[in-house]
Amino acid sequence: MSEQLTFAMGEFIAELPCDRHYIKNHMWALEVQPNVFRFGFSAYAVRLLQDIYFIDFDVTPGSALSNRQEFGNIESKKAESGMYAPIPGQIVSINERLLDDPSLINVDKYGDGWLLEITPPTGDHQDLGILTPEQYVEHLHAAWDVAQRTIKGQANTDEE
Repeated sequence: MSEQLTFAMGEFIAELPCDRHYIKNHMWALEVQPNVFRFGFSAYAVRLLQDIYFIDFDVTPGSALSNRQEFGNIESKKAESGMYAPIPGQIVSINERLLDDPSLINVDKYGDGWLLEITPPTGDHQDLGILTPEQYVEHLHAAWDVAQRTIKGQANTDEE
């Protein structure tokens, strides 16, 4: 892996490789072929989710996705949630290996733990909200206070 940036999440350090871009919904984006982007969860998202043990896709290759459209579900130690399209476009492939072994996301989030590949509509990729690693770290700093309050609120609720 190439050079990386880091973001401190308390005692945990989220590693963010600089060979890819990021989306505000905490996914990474790597152009694997011209105009084909592979997406997966960033270290920040995986840390917040913790121990992913179930994943299901509601879409198939060839399906069209609108921005923020739900494309599947994920369950982990900390959350059960829908997964939402990081960008609009057409699905080229989904990582079916995750159906049998969703823990790949935990152990190899920037490799075998990828989620899906999408071909975005033609045009300027910056219009899609794709961030540079530096812009993503700025976004994380801006959002960290809210995330900490949410985490602390959940911890206080768990203690009651």
